[in-house]
Amino acid sequence: MLGSIVFEAGFFQNHAVRTALIIGVIVPLVSGCVGTFTVIRGQAFAGEALSDMGTLGGAGADLVGVSPLWGFVGVGVVVAGTMELFGVQRRRGRDVATGIVLGAMLGLSALFLYFDTTHSSTTGATITILFGSLFQVSGVTVPALVILGLIGLLVVGFLYRPLLLTSLSSDLATARGVRVRSIGLAFLMLMGVSVSLSSVAVGTILGTALLIGPAATALKLTRRPWSAMLTAGGIGIAATWLGILLSYDSFYWPPAKKGWPVSFFVVTLIFLFYLAADLSTWLRARRVGSEARGTGARWDRDPVGAR
Repeated sequence: MLGSIVFEAGFFQNHAVRTALIIGVIVPLVSGCVGTFTVIRGQAFAGEALSDMGTLGGAGADLVGVSPLWGFVGVGVVVAGTMELFGVQRRRGRDVATGIVLGAMLGLSALFLYFDTTHSSTTGATITILFGSLFQVSGVTVPALVILGLIGLLVVGFLYRPLLLTSLSSDLATARGVRVRSIGLAFLMLMGVSVSLSSVAVGTILGTALLIGPAATALKLTRRPWSAMLTAGGIGIAATWLGILLSYDSFYWPPAKKGWPVSFFVVTLIFLFYLAADLSTWLRARRVGSEARGTGARWDRDPVGAR
């Protein structure tokens, strides 16, 4: 009875739903791992810029008749390399370089979207690029997305130690002989691939949500990088799967019965998870403060016994 209320008819038999659930595992795992380092390195703005500029790749790919995924990945990797080429190691310099590249590309993105809209009888492609559509991913895009995701996870594992060291202290990494600039370039390209996968799920406008939201939430709950990566992946999977379920069920909601986009539910759930983690952190800090004040009071009353 409960299952029929939560899961509308045909949910588990629907091929598009099963495909979306597979993507809803691979993409959040990659985003969680890459996003954890993105937050630690303070490169959230770079992630947002890569996501926004994915619009250029997606629109360009649609114009030539190929999957938007390849446009997302191609532009993401090229733009990431460009940002690192013009950037410097200090955060302020990276932000300036990111802003310059972002401003140069957004106008071209708008032009390509205009061509997509005017050369087609429907705006479906534009909406898919901007907001994503997990229920419409099919064909060779699915195995390609899975392979790219697995490669991304392998690269994170391979670069884990030098990436963690450069993220915490670039000066110490340099002293130990780590090629900081090369690691930075590799990570930005990895971020470009991760954001490209996220763009397939929730679109270029909201692509950063899967990259930053779960990772920022996880780092509020744990400070260990590996633990944060796994937690972020779990949060992303939970938000995506619940988003898929709610989006499917929304087709049966009155009055319109047209369905709500998956991206809306995913982003909203991630935000709620972040607020819950923030509340948990605040309650924990308050409890620790109360215990510390209680210990201090006992010491004042009986300093010998307190020892």
